[in-house]
Amino acid sequence: MEEYQQCVIDEKKDLDNKIERLIDFISGNIFKEVSIPEQRRLIRQKGIMELYSDVLNERITQMKRND
Repeated sequence: MEEYQQCVIDEKKDLDNKIERLIDFISGNIFKEVSIPEQRRLIRQKGIMELYSDVLNERITQMKRND
């Protein structure tokens, strides 16, 4: 495996951990105390992060097919 390929795998793992932490925050009580505009931004951020994770997953899947 090339170094850049491992970087993609590591990046996805790190991103997925951040997504999980954000989901936990959104599901928690503190989130309810945040202003509505900020709640919307956080939810939008989560969606964008999930799309990014999907793209990384596609890249990883393609790398495995090419090996």
